[in-house]
Amino acid sequence: MRNRKTILMLLGSLMLVFMAACGSGISGGGASGNSGEAASSGNAANEGDKAKAANTSAPSDANNNGTPDMDFDMGGRTVKWVSWYDESIKEDNPDNIQRKKNLDDLMKKHNFKIDYVVLDYGQYKDKVTASLLSGEPVGDIIRLARPWMIPSLVKQDLFWPVDEYTKNKNVFIQQYTNEYSEYNGRGYGFRSGINGASSGIFYNRTLMNQLGLKNLQEDVNNDNWNWDTFIQAAKDANKDSNNDGKLDTWGLATDSLLIPALAANESNLVNENKQNLDDPKTIEALNFVSRIDTEHVARPTEGGDWTEPGQFFRQGNTLMYPGMDYEMETFKKDMPDYEIGFLPFPKGPSASGYHSYVTIPNYLTVPKAVQHPEQLVYIYEKINDIDSIYDYPKQASLETFFSNEDDINNAKMAGEDIKVIDATDGYPNMPYYPMLDDLRKGVSVSSIIEKYKAQFQSSIDEVWKK
Repeated sequence: MRNRKTILMLLGSLMLVFMAACGSGISGGGASGNSGEAASSGNAANEGDKAKAANTSAPSDANNNGTPDMDFDMGGRTVKWVSWYDESIKEDNPDNIQRKKNLDDLMKKHNFKIDYVVLDYGQYKDKVTASLLSGEPVGDIIRLARPWMIPSLVKQDLFWPVDEYTKNKNVFIQQYTNEYSEYNGRGYGFRSGINGASSGIFYNRTLMNQLGLKNLQEDVNNDNWNWDTFIQAAKDANKDSNNDGKLDTWGLATDSLLIPALAANESNLVNENKQNLDDPKTIEALNFVSRIDTEHVARPTEGGDWTEPGQFFRQGNTLMYPGMDYEMETFKKDMPDYEIGFLPFPKGPSASGYHSYVTIPNYLTVPKAVQHPEQLVYIYEKINDIDSIYDYPKQASLETFFSNEDDINNAKMAGEDIKVIDATDGYPNMPYYPMLDDLRKGVSVSSIIEKYKAQFQSSIDEVWKK
């Protein structure tokens, strides 16, 4: 796993640690793009149509060789790149040094400058939305989260589709364009770098060995890490070691598993603009969570907030905790006497492989009021089309988080296919938490579906029928 590049990789490891609060990672150390100055939507559309007609923009290469070199002059204009964090390229590892050099060369060749604009996250959505609706977007390239723009803003024709420009698989993460930002068959977002955080199951190897339990890695190795073996492992760790009638070790830190379970079974609560509660795969996920509760698998809450499961795990008496790969950094600091491992979330009965999840995927977009989207995406591509020192995009971060080869491989495998799960982030009035409360109370899945189907659909209609 580790090769002669490892020392260089560690120099840039922190750059690849992404923003957990946003449910996704950074775009490969920052990037750049360019466009003309903002124009009216009509003029911008005409310019874009002319560029397409002249065949100067869309990459035609089918072998991942990238877009052929383009020749254009941007007249010294300043491109505004807007995000809720600083996306300027930090020359802190060999890959980013090459990206920065590419940017400098491109600015000289195409005669433009770039201004990285950071807006406060708390006000970001409202400011960006207001600017788009006014026809004067705050930037030429704007980072947006899917629920903020799809369907409401895309329906109003406020963004350029970019899928014809993002064919270079050496740069662009195809899932972000073709799935995460897709609307009516077109992709409106683009992104390079890492796909996002790997979600999975942290487990306390030290406790596992103390309790004499089977090594959980064996189930992964034998392709037998599924919902049944996961529940059994949790039950095996629920022990009363001193025979006082109370459990003093637990197998699972929380019963809040519906979101990762939906991803692990390749399902969702929403299918396009329809509720998806009665889909067979969703029913399997609901039954799984119901089983966790009705069979008293998870450690009971003590009335804490959302941080309680992590606190339970840090006590060293709970075997498993569902979380994101980057949380390993704090576990190493807070649990120095324990060896912590990482597994993919167990495979659902209808799944073809292991999956991680994201609820609010974010990516870069080009407003329709900006001229020449093909030039913007082209420059972004050329900045990031490098010969990386890493064997795969997340190598630096994963080899910083984990020292065990199995853990590294598990996190890599878990992050190769990340499923978007739609919940309250995109549908504010979705009765997601009341539904979970009913599951915890032991209400049957069939009754829950009948109770909440119409309510879920109503919350979805509020968004899609505006």
